Amino acid sequence: MNAVEETAKENLELIYDVPVNLSVELGRCQMPMKNVLQLEEGSIVKLEKKADTPVDLFVNNKRIGQGEVVVVDNQFGIKITKIL
Repeated sequence: MNAVEETAKENLELIYDVPVNLSVELGRCQMPMKNVLQLEEGSIVKLEKKADTPVDLFVNNKRIGQGEVVVVDNQFGIKITKIL
Protein backbone atom coordinates (compact mmCIF):
# COMPACT_ATOMS: atom_id res chain seq x y z
CA MET A 1 0.00 0.00 0.00
CA ASN A 2 1.45 3.38 -1.00
CA ALA A 3 1.35 6.57 1.11
CA VAL A 4 -1.75 7.96 -0.62
CA GLU A 5 -3.69 4.73 -0.05
CA GLU A 6 -2.54 4.59 3.57
CA THR A 7 -3.67 8.19 4.19
CA ALA A 8 -7.02 7.49 2.52
CA LYS A 9 -7.50 4.42 4.72
CA GLU A 10 -6.67 6.39 7.87
CA ASN A 11 -9.06 9.18 6.86
CA LEU A 12 -11.85 6.67 6.24
CA GLU A 13 -11.26 5.08 9.63
CA LEU A 14 -12.09 8.44 11.25
CA ILE A 15 -15.77 8.00 10.35
CA TYR A 16 -16.18 4.31 11.25
CA ASP A 17 -17.85 5.10 14.60
CA VAL A 18 -20.15 7.88 13.34
CA PRO A 19 -23.75 6.76 13.91
CA VAL A 20 -26.11 6.96 10.91
CA ASN A 21 -29.81 6.22 10.48
CA LEU A 22 -30.48 3.21 8.28
CA SER A 23 -34.05 2.73 7.10
CA VAL A 24 -35.95 0.54 4.67
CA GLU A 25 -38.96 1.84 2.78
CA LEU A 26 -41.52 -0.81 2.00
CA GLY A 27 -43.78 1.59 0.12
CA ARG A 28 -45.85 4.75 0.27
CA CYS A 29 -49.38 5.90 -0.29
CA GLN A 30 -51.40 9.06 -0.16
CA MET A 31 -54.76 9.30 1.53
CA PRO A 32 -57.08 11.99 2.81
CA MET A 33 -56.79 12.95 6.48
CA LYS A 34 -60.35 11.67 6.98
CA ASN A 35 -59.15 8.14 6.11
CA VAL A 36 -56.06 8.48 8.32
CA LEU A 37 -58.24 9.36 11.30
CA GLN A 38 -60.32 6.23 10.68
CA LEU A 39 -57.30 3.88 10.90
CA GLU A 40 -57.41 1.41 13.76
CA GLU A 41 -55.78 -1.85 14.78
CA GLY A 42 -56.28 -4.37 12.01
CA SER A 43 -56.68 -1.72 9.30
CA ILE A 44 -54.89 -2.49 6.05
CA VAL A 45 -53.15 0.28 4.14
CA LYS A 46 -52.51 -0.50 0.48
CA LEU A 47 -49.09 0.66 -0.73
CA GLU A 48 -48.19 1.56 -4.30
CA LYS A 49 -45.47 -1.12 -4.58
CA LYS A 50 -46.23 -4.68 -5.58
CA ALA A 51 -45.33 -7.47 -3.18
CA ASP A 52 -42.39 -8.73 -5.27
CA THR A 53 -40.87 -5.26 -5.84
CA PRO A 54 -37.51 -4.57 -4.15
CA VAL A 55 -37.60 -2.29 -1.10
CA ASP A 56 -35.42 0.82 -0.93
CA LEU A 57 -32.53 1.14 1.53
CA PHE A 58 -31.68 4.61 2.91
CA VAL A 59 -28.81 5.98 5.01
CA ASN A 60 -29.65 9.36 6.57
CA ASN A 61 -32.59 9.72 4.15
CA LYS A 62 -30.39 9.17 1.08
CA ARG A 63 -31.24 6.13 -1.06
CA ILE A 64 -28.18 3.89 -1.28
CA GLY A 65 -29.56 0.55 -2.38
CA GLN A 66 -32.34 -1.97 -2.77
CA GLY A 67 -33.13 -5.34 -1.31
CA GLU A 68 -35.62 -8.06 -0.52
CA VAL A 69 -37.48 -8.38 2.76
CA VAL A 70 -36.52 -11.53 4.68
CA VAL A 71 -37.47 -13.01 8.04
CA VAL A 72 -34.58 -14.03 10.31
CA ASP A 73 -35.28 -15.52 13.75
CA ASN A 74 -38.83 -14.14 13.68
CA GLN A 75 -37.62 -10.60 12.85
CA PHE A 76 -37.72 -8.70 9.58
CA GLY A 77 -34.48 -8.03 7.76
CA ILE A 78 -33.30 -7.02 4.32
CA LYS A 79 -31.17 -8.97 1.88
CA ILE A 80 -29.29 -6.29 -0.08
CA THR A 81 -29.52 -6.96 -3.80
CA LYS A 82 -28.22 -3.68 -5.21
CA ILE A 83 -25.95 -0.87 -4.01
CA LEU A 84 -26.40 2.37 -5.96
